[in-house]
Formats: sequence, C-alpha cells, structure tokens
Amino acid sequence: MQERTEKILIVDDDENLLEVLKMRLESAGYDVFTAPHEKEALDLVQKNDLSLSIIDLQLAERDGISLMEDIHRINPEIPVIILTAYGTIESAVDAMKKGAYSYLTKPFDPRELLMQIEKALEKRRLTSEVRRLQGLIEEQYKFENIIAKSEKMRQILYQVSRIASTDSTVLIQGESGTGKELIARAIHLASQRRNGPFIAINCAALPETLLESELFGYERGAFTGAIRSTKGLFTQAHGGTVFLDEIGNMPMSIQAKMLRVLQDRQFYPLGSKRPVEVDVRVITATNMDLEREVREGRFREDLYYRIHVIPIRIPPLRERKEDIPALVNHFIKKFNQRMKKNVRGVSPKAMQKLMAHDWPGNVRELENTIEFAMAMTEHDIIHEDLILQTKGVIPEPIKTLKEAREAFEREYLIHVLSMVNGNVSRAAEIAGRYRADFYALLRKYNIKPELFKKKAQEER
Repeated sequence: MQERTEKILIVDDDENLLEVLKMRLESAGYDVFTAPHEKEALDLVQKNDLSLSIIDLQLAERDGISLMEDIHRINPEIPVIILTAYGTIESAVDAMKKGAYSYLTKPFDPRELLMQIEKALEKRRLTSEVRRLQGLIEEQYKFENIIAKSEKMRQILYQVSRIASTDSTVLIQGESGTGKELIARAIHLASQRRNGPFIAINCAALPETLLESELFGYERGAFTGAIRSTKGLFTQAHGGTVFLDEIGNMPMSIQAKMLRVLQDRQFYPLGSKRPVEVDVRVITATNMDLEREVREGRFREDLYYRIHVIPIRIPPLRERKEDIPALVNHFIKKFNQRMKKNVRGVSPKAMQKLMAHDWPGNVRELENTIEFAMAMTEHDIIHEDLILQTKGVIPEPIKTLKEAREAFEREYLIHVLSMVNGNVSRAAEIAGRYRADFYALLRKYNIKPELFKKKAQEER
C-alpha cells in the first residue's frame, strides 16, 4: 500500500501491543513511531512533525493524560486518542476535557481504531486549513471577524479554501447579516486573483438604468449627461473578481446581458457597437429563494444555472450559536478600541440572554446589540439590562402595502435628488421617468428640488 504522509506516535509500556499496533497502522499506510516510555515519546514529538498520537492511559511512570498535556505544550495541534483498559466514564470525560480527541477501551476493534484515526486526522486537516485561511485573511485584510468556532462555519471556510483556486462562478446564499460579502472576499483573497481588484456592487441599491451603466460602462453621448466614456465595474475588475450582491433583485433586462458575460466573458457598453472582453471571476450572493423566483418568472432559468455552479449556504446565527461567545468577544474588542473603553466582557446572565435570542438580523444584529451595550455601559462588564432592550418595546403597527410603497417612493425621490444636487432632468433620467412625470411625483409628495440645490451650495 502507498505510504501516507501522516506520522503517528504510539505510546504504551506494553511492547507486545506496541508491535501489534505498529504493524496494523503500517499496513494501513501510516508512518508509525513507537515509544514505551514518556521521555522517548517527548523526544519524538520534538524531533518530528507528527500528525497524531495514541497514548495508553496507564503508563509505567505517569498517566497518559499528563503526557498528553506535555505533548500539547510542544505541539497543541496533535490530536490524541487515549487507550484505556478501565473504560470508566470519569477517565474518558477527564481525558476529553483536557484535550483528547477521543478514547478507546481495551480490547478494541482494530477497525474502530482506524476509523477514529481517520476522523481525527480529517478534523486536524480541516482545522489547519481554516487556520491557514484565517491567517492569510487577517494578515492581509484584517478580517478577524470571520469567526469559525462552529463546525458549520469551519466547513464553509474549508470549502472556501478548496474552491478558491478555481475560476468557477459561486453563488453564496444566506439571510441578511450573515456575512456573505466577507466570504466572497475570502474566496478572492485565497485565489490566484488575490492581487487583482475585488469590485462589489449591490444589485438592489440602484435603479435599472443606473445599474446597467455602472456594471458595463458607457460611451460618450450614450445618454443625456454622458459627457465622457466611462468604464464599468466589469472592466475595472479585469484580472480580479466581481461580487454581485443581491443578484435576485437584478432587473430581467440586465439579466440577459449578464448571461452573455458569464458565457462569453464579453459585453457591450451602453452606446457602443464594439464588445469588451474581460477576465473576471464572478461571485454572486442573495438572500432570496432563487428557485422560487425562477418558477414565478422573476429570474431567468438559464442565468440561475450559470451562477449556481458552486453554491455556498451560510447558516443563520440561530443555527450556529456556539459562534456567539467568540463574536461577542470580537465585537467588544473592536468597540473598546473605537470608544476608548476597557470593557472586559458580558455577565453570565447577559450571555444567557444573547444565547437565547433567535437573531433574525444575524451577525449584523448581534454587532449592533453589542455596540449599543458598549455605548451605554458605565462598568467593565456588560449586564443583561443592556442586552436587547428594544425587544420588549411594542412594535409599530404594520403599514398597508400602499403606505409602504408611498413611503419608499418618497425616500427614493429624496435620495435621487440628493445625488444630483436637485437637478430634475438628471434625476428623472436616473429614475427612468419622463421629466413631466417626475415633476408630478415631486408635487404629490411636496418635495421641492430647490432645497437640494440650496443645500449643495451651502456645503461647498
């Protein structure tokens, strides 16, 4: 059998058992070291890059748990399987509490031992890969807030490390606030395109006409106000990565153009008759059920299959609550620096309250909760009275669809006029409305364009 690269250390004062285990593991392809005494075992750990250790609980001079602790002081990454002839719950629990991966009771099934070894080595590979990726991210971009204590998040970062070297299109799915853009940046950083640009755009944040020109650029004279040719985000991202957030909100007319980009890696800027070729990787994200959007005719089926090459689902925070304590500590550290405070942590009752909450806003909601508590606390420990204060407040009555639409429409008009300093012609063009229709909307909501012009002049 082909020799594996994994090196396994077996420590047992029964030399007959050592020889049997050595033969079994070598026949399974492992490189095996044996040590009947603790001193020899520690010497082998210091001189070799070991992958795993199997230690008998009862050794001649000391117990296997204390030897395991010494081994972990030399190399904390080595998983340890404890062998015990006693099989007591107390010894197993004590070994696991102090860092053992697992334990086996003598006499044990050799198949069970091989399975435990493979599981332990797989977990070590996963941990090592996640740490490598996190180290790379933290070193270059300081993304320490990719917290991956839970198995689900560790699997995602492991998946990121595997797919990063490809150029396949990725679809990241997850609720709002789960960190989709952070994962997209991690993929880019771990890829061969890491030195190229990472260009992100939220497809839900811009109206149709503006989104198309932002993505693909335009030629001079393509529309009123286009006084010079402008490169779109795809051209700017040449050699790097384009991240299309909330792609489920992309208008159907732009979806057709996006399909061509993914198929041919080329597109036509607005007003141009010459195609532009680009070398980009496309990563998309959505909090929508795209399969349902396809069924209901709001998203192109052919585009869905083009972006659904490598799907990644980020679990909501309620499904990975073991990440909450680490996230809380991270946010406290972050806001200590920002607010010039020295908060040490949260009280047990505060943590209990945090763990019991369902977090519909996910990591973003948790961050906002900790920021509020940090701003309000006068102590070095955050107490439960500052956690999720607003959750007991009676919510506002829900608006009718008409009221919600009108509120959005009014905010949209104000936003567009602010962008163009009160220029109604430009605002109407961005909104995709005739100037007369746009004026009618302004009258409907009693919005005066001159106020935006005046504000712009005052800010100069």
